[in-house]
Amino acid sequence: MCTAFVVCRGRRVSTVKDYITLNQRAQDEFVERKSRFIGTATPVSTQEEAIAFIDEMRSKYWDATHNVYAYILRDGTKRYSDDGEPQGTAGVPVLDVLQKEGLTDLCVVVTRYFGGILLGAGGLVRAYSHGAKIAVDAAGIKPMSVCKVYELEMDYSQYGKITYLLPKFHAVTLESDFGVVVKMRVMMRAVYASQFQRELEELTSATVFPYEIEEVWDCIPEK
Repeated sequence: MCTAFVVCRGRRVSTVKDYITLNQRAQDEFVERKSRFIGTATPVSTQEEAIAFIDEMRSKYWDATHNVYAYILRDGTKRYSDDGEPQGTAGVPVLDVLQKEGLTDLCVVVTRYFGGILLGAGGLVRAYSHGAKIAVDAAGIKPMSVCKVYELEMDYSQYGKITYLLPKFHAVTLESDFGVVVKMRVMMRAVYASQFQRELEELTSATVFPYEIEEVWDCIPEK
């Protein structure tokens, strides 16, 4: 998971709703009655990325009995596959885990090497659910929010006051240039934008103005 003031750069904003995705690709596994289950989870942002990941897992585990998958995208796309397991015992349980965790823009593949002992419908549901859950837990979650990137230009006499103000809004300093004047590029969650502008204006008597450079999806957890 992201820690405070670690920047996890995202793609450009297309909506204003915050969401939660995975922090990174990760994998975990377990054995259930001699069957080996390998859960692999990764963040994705498009259906093409999800399909490429599924194909990668199928190629890597070409000798597995099943490669069950599920993915959810922010555009509302949801797909799953039982990959030969009895209907409703594999893909749906994996998808249910992702939905219950409130995650989106991710894909999970649970690979099974059959150990010779039948698990039954209930056993399969529990095993595939567990495979998805341990993969998600291993990957960690990353809260994504709409963020604004500002450029600030100030006199050296104002630099200390402004750097004291920024932490109040959990702002991340992306760049600093100490030339004739101080130039900074900072990023903060968009929900703080109006208040930040007001307090910056009051603090500097309206001599420093935050010029908005771009709006992006990013991860800036609060302390």
